[in-house]
Amino acid sequence: MSDQPKSFHLPTHIHDYVLAHSTRLDDVQQALVSDTQELGGLSLMQISPDQGLLLTLMAQAIGAREAVEVGTFTGFSALCIAKGLRPDGRLVCCDVSEEWTSTARGYWARAGLADRIELRIAPAIETLRELPTDRYLDLAFIDADKRGYVDYYEELVARLKPGGLLFADNVLWFGAVADPSVQDDDTKAIRAFNDRLASDDRVEQLILPVGDGLTLARRRD
Repeated sequence: MSDQPKSFHLPTHIHDYVLAHSTRLDDVQQALVSDTQELGGLSLMQISPDQGLLLTLMAQAIGAREAVEVGTFTGFSALCIAKGLRPDGRLVCCDVSEEWTSTARGYWARAGLADRIELRIAPAIETLRELPTDRYLDLAFIDADKRGYVDYYEELVARLKPGGLLFADNVLWFGAVADPSVQDDDTKAIRAFNDRLASDDRVEQLILPVGDGLTLARRRD
């Protein structure tokens, strides 16, 4: 029953219970999850089903209209965000892979959400710096190269509306962030990102132990 990737902190039977008592992914989402699983180890780049449900619910809860995603892969997170946007909403997706996002485009069309999603194939930092500089974003999601997280955050948090939400994936890095013996560049980058948010008085934030750790940050007024 278990979908992968999962919230790695939870034993499989508890993870399964959580999903069984949560809103079911629709047929298109389920098909995309299954299709991505066929990529083997690469499928771990996809967010977990419970993270996807959370993104949809939070977008709906705040009536999100303008959103940005950094790191799209095969499109599951974008599908979940777009599903939660208002009917006139828009999601800008930043990615560098034509290969993986070609899968994403197909599933967005199947879900009837392609008109809400604009995919920009370019280095994400370039795309972010081309966005309007006023505070217009309702929601942002970061799930890309870890060494870019702080830079992506700075560009996005400056554009969040008061009360806007920012999410970031992999902030526990399979527990490595709390293990001082681990000193590779990606782990250090995630630690630097977590420290940056913890010291930034523009936001209030919480690390949720779902998936591989998901930060939820709210832009103060």
